[in-house]
Amino acid sequence: MSDPSGFPFDPPSAARRRLLLAGGAIATGWPALAQPAPRVPAGYPAQYAEIIAAAQKEGTVTVYASTDMDVAKPLIAGFEARFPGVRVRYEDLNTVELHERFLSENGTGTRADVLWSTAMDLQIKLVNDGHAQRYESPERAGLPGWAVWRDEAWGTTFEPAVIVYNRRHFANAQVPASRSGLARLLQEHAPQWRGKVVTYDVERSGVGYLLAQQDARMGSEFWYLAQALGRAKVVLSASTAEMIEGIASGRLVLGYNLLGSYALSLIERGADIGVIAPRDYTLVMSRVAFIARKAPHANAARLWLDYLLSRDGQALLGKSTSQLYTIRTDTDSTQTANALAERLGYALKPISVGPGLLAAQDTLRKNAFLARWREALRS
Repeated sequence: MSDPSGFPFDPPSAARRRLLLAGGAIATGWPALAQPAPRVPAGYPAQYAEIIAAAQKEGTVTVYASTDMDVAKPLIAGFEARFPGVRVRYEDLNTVELHERFLSENGTGTRADVLWSTAMDLQIKLVNDGHAQRYESPERAGLPGWAVWRDEAWGTTFEPAVIVYNRRHFANAQVPASRSGLARLLQEHAPQWRGKVVTYDVERSGVGYLLAQQDARMGSEFWYLAQALGRAKVVLSASTAEMIEGIASGRLVLGYNLLGSYALSLIERGADIGVIAPRDYTLVMSRVAFIARKAPHANAARLWLDYLLSRDGQALLGKSTSQLYTIRTDTDSTQTANALAERLGYALKPISVGPGLLAAQDTLRKNAFLARWREALRS
């Protein structure tokens, strides 16, 4: 997701990158002042105190993330309060930028300690290529089995890909309940909806490519829908926030395959939009985190990952501006996977964190997929 920056849909760039470092302080390179040792969290091994002490000596953890700064701020504040003396250096990047920047830095020594991205397949490719370090988190028992791979890649959220629509526009019309229903509706309204339907630009958005590629694996119906999107002259964007706010404003009529957490939070704040979890199936993705193998601050990275996966950290994500649905089900938050299933129905299909995502990053397959996508949109 990206912060809204208005129309037209410009790709995220370095200009939108924001950095938080201990309330705006600038790293000076001076040695950190001695800090009191925080208590080891309940249920953690006693030797975890050694990780805390080493992290305090490191003084900083650098996180490259595709999660908006506004969403991450409560998490950062909670972490820094829990572990005094460990400051969070947070860089808000889009998924492709995050991936390419990490790879470009890797040969000269990466500055990232943790990578946290919605582009699950890109993250798994990095892990598979040896860029992650194995870490047995004390929080592992609180996560579903499909959300952890080799103790290296960790799912952190539970986010459905949904259809979002403008309620005013559909006041006297039936909304589509499935992909086939949406395709028929697009065929019927192509002239009126020209340029008013939106989806991810799969060539610029890592999460957009992931969701489209997963759709294609589910059956040929996706390509029928892609052709219908092409006839409606679909608008392409790399920003979830921009797309959904465009729908809420009435500039756009409907969006396909958008991450639903932002839309659901806007609905609770009074936005006149609706969300449809397609009844044929609803893909659910998870923001994947891993600790870089060459992390400069490996102990601080472990603290950050554990906090992100903990009940407290997950509860803060659920209370963020986007009210992310969390992967844990044992928190007091109303934003859990179980709550989402009750709200949207049980046709939810989580995308597993693991090697099944590697096929999406095979160069020949990816090029063939993108060529077919371009051809479908020219219909």
